[in-house]
Amino acid sequence: MEQKVIPFEIHQLPIDKVDTHALYVMEKLKNAGFVAYLVGGSVRDLLLGHRPKDYDISTSAKPEEIKKLFRNCLLIGRRFRLAHIRFGKKILEVSTFRAGDPEKDELILRDNQWGYPEEDALRRDFTINALFYDPSNQTIIDYVEGYAEE
Repeated sequence: MEQKVIPFEIHQLPIDKVDTHALYVMEKLKNAGFVAYLVGGSVRDLLLGHRPKDYDISTSAKPEEIKKLFRNCLLIGRRFRLAHIRFGKKILEVSTFRAGDPEKDELILRDNQWGYPEEDALRRDFTINALFYDPSNQTIIDYVEGYAEE
């Protein structure tokens, strides 16, 4: 699968519409040497000009590494560990990139296979939910042809 990078000049998603806490989390993860992107419904909503109800972040950091970086972090989940980072009443969900074939039955049993962004994108429910937003260069990364250029 080929990575397609959509620059700001095309997607026009203004960074000032992205939640400041989400930007802070992604920047802190990147400064610690990890990859971190905004992903899912928040990217979709921002592209549509709507205000997202929540922000999800995907990263190369494993849950325990996320917890070490953020004292306001709680790890949840048994089968698949997620990090919830709290800012008052707001919770940002941070997940580690996952691998594995979403078509196989073993997915449920082996859901903690860490992976790469392109593998994680293939596991998402809709192609538009598989888009990654990289605030460091204001690009959208598309592995699944989820961004329709006009």
